[in-house]
Formats: sequence, C-alpha cells, structure tokens
Amino acid sequence: MARDTRRHLWRDIRVQLPFLAWLVVLWMLLWAQFTVLSFLTGLIVAVFVTRVFRLPTVALSGRINLWYAALFVVQFLFAVLRGALSVTRQVFDFRRQPGAAIIAVQLRYADDLVMTHVAVTSSLIPGSLIVEADRDRRILYLHVIGVRDAADVEKQRAGVLLWERRIVRALGDPEQYRALKADERAGVVGGRVKGGAR
Repeated sequence: MARDTRRHLWRDIRVQLPFLAWLVVLWMLLWAQFTVLSFLTGLIVAVFVTRVFRLPTVALSGRINLWYAALFVVQFLFAVLRGALSVTRQVFDFRRQPGAAIIAVQLRYADDLVMTHVAVTSSLIPGSLIVEADRDRRILYLHVIGVRDAADVEKQRAGVLLWERRIVRALGDPEQYRALKADERAGVVGGRVKGGAR
C-alpha cells in the first residue's frame, strides 16, 4: 500500500513538473536572485504549495510545436502593443466615447487547458477582459472596448477564435490539431464556412 502511494506521488510530481518549474522560476524572479539557494528554496516552496493546496492533476497534451509556439509569442507581443496603442487612442479621442460590449465566444476545439490559455491570452491583450467562462458549454464571455456595431462584435469574436486556433497549433493535443486541420481543409474558419454562414 505504501509503495502504491509513493508511486502515485512520484507520478503526480512527474506530470506536474512543468508547473513546478514555473513556480520555481516565479520564486526566483520574486526574490530577484538566481542562486542555488533560491532555486532550492523555490523548489521546496513549489512542492509544498502543490501538495498542500492540491488541485486536480492537469493532463498536458504532450505535444508542443516549437515553430507555432514561437510564432504565437511574436504574434501575442505584437497584439499587446497594438491593443495598448488602440486603447490609448480611444482614451484620448475626446470627440466620442469608446463603445463597450460583453460578447460570448463559443470555442470550437478547447478542452480545459486550451480554454484557460485562450482566456488568459485574451485578458492580457489591452481592450478585452474575460468576465466569465462557461466550462461545460466552452463559452468565454469578454468585456471589450472599442465596439460600435455588430461588425465590431464579430471582429472581436473572430479575434478570440483566431487565438484559439493559434494555441491549438502550438500545443493542442493531437486530436484537437487533427480537427483544426480537417476544418481548414474543409474551408471552415472560426466555426464558419468561407463565403457563408455555417
């Protein structure tokens, strides 16, 4: 019995290794010290936090496409810069108030992990913020600014679905990636067929 418990503990630690590494990096950044001592104390704190404040084990896809991941980072940084400039322009445009809306976006390929990545990415880009996530129906609700008509709403929705596709390309599981490629071959983009509604 003790052997099974020990084996289960080591399996959990192995699965959670990327999260443990991230917590250690955060610890070292927090203290601004990149020493052996800060690494060891960060490791102790990371193991303690993940064991005491235990969450369900997140199963990673096991697939990372380095090219699409690097492309995602560049596109994300560009989107953050563009979003910041857009929000600044709207703030200093005294002739009119920037419109705002809460929009619902039905994700197509997302599991819990991809949905979380899409939500965080959308929230980090200035001008939009996730206000709610419906996990069962895979719907994200965003508060967005700079919306004046239905076309702006559709543009914002298409932007979130584009981030979902980028994330699936970069680190979605093989089944999600195959579904995305099948939709691209069929001409389906963001839940719509090119040239008309689906």
